[in-house]
Amino acid sequence: MYKEFFGFKEFPFNITPDPKFLFLSPTHQEALAHLIYGIDQKKGFIVLTGEVGCGKTTLCRALLNKLDATRFDTALILNPKVKEIQLLRDFLKEIGEDSAEIEPDNLINRVHASLLKKISQGKNIVMIIDEAQNLSHDVLEQIRLLSNLETDNEKLLQIILMGQPELKEKLATRELRQLKQRILVHYDLKPLDFQQTRHYIQHRLAVSQGSGTAYFSYWAIFKIYRNSGGIPRIINNICDKSLLSAYINRSTKVGYRDVKKAIKELRIS
Repeated sequence: MYKEFFGFKEFPFNITPDPKFLFLSPTHQEALAHLIYGIDQKKGFIVLTGEVGCGKTTLCRALLNKLDATRFDTALILNPKVKEIQLLRDFLKEIGEDSAEIEPDNLINRVHASLLKKISQGKNIVMIIDEAQNLSHDVLEQIRLLSNLETDNEKLLQIILMGQPELKEKLATRELRQLKQRILVHYDLKPLDFQQTRHYIQHRLAVSQGSGTAYFSYWAIFKIYRNSGGIPRIINNICDKSLLSAYINRSTKVGYRDVKKAIKELRIS
């Protein structure tokens, strides 16, 4: 609708986790560095937490793009509400192993054998679980047991748990103390500050624009920051609605009133 008016090559504020739009604020750069360090150093367990909409999934996609496919096999688990047996089957499927005919009692042995085979082929295996705050205690215990798979020199599997702040609370419970002790890399992703919010909006406009001339005024960006709390997903929603308002007014400038109207429509206080 407004894409042609502003000259965008694509919509700048979609909420899909497209790595092309990843804005590496200082906190996102540091988070990505922690993830890469944990994988390279084979720390076993890595945890990334952050509020809803902070960019964890987009950061995950960027990480996957950075990992050399000749060195790494990755298993991305997007449905955390699974039982222990299904988790093992999903993992095997992700690394290209068929588990349909394997009895549940033999799944761990199959996982172990598959990991050893991958290591012998010069592969490192990374399992990433998104929305990990939704994992049950039983599944988290199964993941802890997976982390015990190792040779004399190294862990066979690197595990990244990504989730909302509730994940930290869950890992702090007494039942999961053994798992928590194995987490050697943990980073908490923070929201953007005002200047980072300003640069974030400018970055997404720059990535999207062909011959586009759309821009946000200083006070429009300040209003966006105050009402989004620096959460990228909320910023995207407000910016999208604000661009629509500017388009209706046939203006390439997104002003304070456009943002105020967008916030009212989105019912963001």
